[in-house]
Amino acid sequence: MYWHRRGIKRFFRVVIFLVIVVFVLNIIPAKQNVEVNPFINNGRTPMIAAHRGGGDNNPENTMKAFKAAVNEFEVDIIESDLYLTKDGYLVYNHDSYIDRTCNVNGDITQKAAKNLPKEKRHYIEDYTLDELRAFNFGYYFEDENGNRPYKDIEDLAAYDLQIVEVGELFEEFYQTNKDLKFIIEIKNSSEKGYQAANILDDLLTNKYPDYKNQVVIGTFHDEIEQDLKENHPSLLRGASTGAAAMFVITEMIKLNVIDSGSSFACLQIPMEYDIKGINIKLDEKMYIDRAHKRNIAVQYWTINDVDEMQRLIELECDAIMTDNPKLLREVIEEFYKNGGKFNS
Repeated sequence: MYWHRRGIKRFFRVVIFLVIVVFVLNIIPAKQNVEVNPFINNGRTPMIAAHRGGGDNNPENTMKAFKAAVNEFEVDIIESDLYLTKDGYLVYNHDSYIDRTCNVNGDITQKAAKNLPKEKRHYIEDYTLDELRAFNFGYYFEDENGNRPYKDIEDLAAYDLQIVEVGELFEEFYQTNKDLKFIIEIKNSSEKGYQAANILDDLLTNKYPDYKNQVVIGTFHDEIEQDLKENHPSLLRGASTGAAAMFVITEMIKLNVIDSGSSFACLQIPMEYDIKGINIKLDEKMYIDRAHKRNIAVQYWTINDVDEMQRLIELECDAIMTDNPKLLREVIEEFYKNGGKFNS
């Protein structure tokens, strides 16, 4: 009986000690990931981030889409991906190949274009910028009625249906939209990824300096992540997959303070994530609050459902990435019209 009581006392001492440790760790002031973060919304409704320029409203990643997103739907952020061409230009495109969005294969269906085997795809790295400009990147776009309004357009430049080079997008809005922000992912790996980072840094430093702190750069490649940290420290970065996972896990166990080595500015996450059949809900206020304590912006992707948009607006996240900025703008206007709430 004596040893039993002694064991119970020891157990409770350990529990109390752990509770105190967790409490102390969570009252320690959070390390600021970045000093200044323009992607924090500061209590306003979430920023609208046009995913691929808003591919539901206009042909994705075309200047037509980018112009409509900014001028018609008044988005705060343009989101897109970058690939290096054969002759060393950076262009906006989601895939490493162009078959899904343009007429490089002639008059075949988009389904057939999507299902081409890898060896028959047409890759950006195999074309010069001028060669890419010859293709119609609005070819497969369908409007709300299922029509293809840009299928037979010949004057591609007049309709803004060509592929867009990185500097062209900055140039388009630099004088008129100084507050515009950009989420950019470098898709190339290894040497081409390093080259892409160099081009971006040089362009923002020397030609578009007012945008430099309004661009956040992400990558799925560890070596590019490391290169950005070491050789381009003045550029804001999005969380890598590993850094995002570390943030979520340490927050779940209330030991977020131990994640002190990261320096990303934006946490870009879905509303939920499945790991081996276990569903983890990420649309929780605790993630947003903890991120804000470290001056990290929380941006959710890719949200095209009204109910999900409303949920994230009420959570006061920093940005919502959507293929349909027109719809998100309408949802936000409804929120304001109803005095900061939604009709149940």
